[in-house]
Amino acid sequence: MIKFDNVTKTYGNVTALKDLTLEIHKGEFVSLVGQSGAGKSTLIRLIIGEERPDTGRILIDDIDVAHIRRADIPYLRRKIGVVFQDIKLLPNRTAYENVAFAMEVAEDKNPTVKREVPKILELVGLAEKADSFPNEMSGGEKQRVAIARALAHKPVLLLADEPTGNLDSINAWDIIQLLIKINKTGTTVILATHAKDLVNSIKKRVVTIEKGQIVYDQEKGKYVL
Repeated sequence: MIKFDNVTKTYGNVTALKDLTLEIHKGEFVSLVGQSGAGKSTLIRLIIGEERPDTGRILIDDIDVAHIRRADIPYLRRKIGVVFQDIKLLPNRTAYENVAFAMEVAEDKNPTVKREVPKILELVGLAEKADSFPNEMSGGEKQRVAIARALAHKPVLLLADEPTGNLDSINAWDIIQLLIKINKTGTTVILATHAKDLVNSIKKRVVTIEKGQIVYDQEKGKYVL
């Protein structure tokens, strides 16, 4: 599904990724781990077309993201849901409206929005919070809304970049459990994090990056540095 083929990305004199080769198959749950500055976020930005590699190829379902036209990036991103540490919900909209807005931007019709938003909120365990505003929700609940918003287009790939960074351990584990649940529906999940205990509890594939290069790639592995 995703293939990095000898990808290098630099920012001035800093090499974020160096000759990185990685393949992720459809339906996998992959924890991408490493210290801050290891290259995890750069890899995420390359997948969604926010950055372009200096050399190498990035294929998503045979689409060469490294050379995709700017005009086609919005269509690529409809296949991909993204969740960040910085949640950025619309503060003046309810949980329902935050998810609905993501669908409306993609020009989904109103009957589709009314049918699908309650299903998505149910999936993330927030059916009873549909009419709540962000300031009425806990940090964990807000992150669940962010995940629901990322699922609005039924993506085949969900990228989670440090989604538990601002949460306590209980809420963090709840978010990980939700990501595992989403993965079980067939969605490929890539979790970028430096939360060692959480990664070791998942017991799925772990890819460790250090200084822009993969140093470990383990099935049902652990966070190794």
